[in-house]
Amino acid sequence: MKKGTLIVFEGTDGSGKSTQFKLLCDRLHAQGTQFQRLVFPQYSEPSSALLRMYLGGEFGSRPSDVNAYAASTFYAVDRYAAWKKVWGTSYEAGELVLSDRYTTSNAVHQGGKLSEAEQPAFFDWLSDFEHQKLGLPQPDAVIYLDMPTERSVQLLRMREAATHTKADIHEVDTEYLALCRQTALRAAGHYGWQRISCVDEQGQIRPIKDIHQEIWGLLAAQIPGLQ
Repeated sequence: MKKGTLIVFEGTDGSGKSTQFKLLCDRLHAQGTQFQRLVFPQYSEPSSALLRMYLGGEFGSRPSDVNAYAASTFYAVDRYAAWKKVWGTSYEAGELVLSDRYTTSNAVHQGGKLSEAEQPAFFDWLSDFEHQKLGLPQPDAVIYLDMPTERSVQLLRMREAATHTKADIHEVDTEYLALCRQTALRAAGHYGWQRISCVDEQGQIRPIKDIHQEIWGLLAAQIPGLQ
């Protein structure tokens, strides 16, 4: 039996990922395409307890205070809970599933804690752990939004000011964000993700609608009936 189609949006903090994810969901909804929408982590669910403690600094004030493998398990458990409770049945029945972050986020955010030489082994371990050991489906396509770190930091600080929110230990650590971007580019090559640059040749942030149209074109082969 044909399983569902899983499309994942990935990017470092401040890349505009959530904006592009929402634009795609809105457009698919407007044209009548049926799909299930996921957003990870599931902060309101009990399954996210350990990762909320981690991001809140309860295990240390810097991301490196928790090693890549340990932190990855916090996020993986949250995704496993969602698979069993929320979307596994619909995916197995052949439905389209769109996800804002997924197993891919461990590669980006935890892989950066390791040296470049150590990262390929971590990427392989992560794929085996989440997709083989836990049984979470492999994505059919991963859209990676690549934003230079200095631009990401600007956008994060603007968002915090506008929403009066406090950044977590990932978002306040500029050095860590830069490492995540370098790691994400390596992960994209390792796994075969679709990379979309969020800046033009002059380094200016591209219009949101232009990025959306590029994403739409890339997904035409993955989602039947795109108009």
